[in-house]
Amino acid sequence: MEKRCIVSKNGPPAQGPYSHAVAAGGLLFVSGQGPVAPDGSGVKKGTLEDEARLTLSNLKIVLDDAGSGLQHVVKVNAYLADMDDFREFNEIYQEYFPMNPPARTCIQAGRLPFDIKVEIEAIAIIPD
Repeated sequence: MEKRCIVSKNGPPAQGPYSHAVAAGGLLFVSGQGPVAPDGSGVKKGTLEDEARLTLSNLKIVLDDAGSGLQHVVKVNAYLADMDDFREFNEIYQEYFPMNPPARTCIQAGRLPFDIKVEIEAIAIIPD
């Protein structure tokens, strides 16, 4: 099995030494996405809603650029800075995965990079 590193042309610049995603064996492993502006202007801190929407939008951009999409996501790991935001996060998340949502784990992280409120990573199928 061969791996292919993906650099999203339309997604936010990586904030460290990692690929936006890696394709291997028909699957796409997307690195943790956060509320980083796709135009390269950096982290956009705001309300949980602001950060969650930008994070999910970035996830969608990376998936699309890699030839997949939100409808092909099979597993999500979501990290929240504060589990008190769980209900609000679910309401926003459901807008992006309205039908047949992927398996998901959601945990409170001790601290996220750049003190953001949410980070999301995913595994998706790369359709033929």
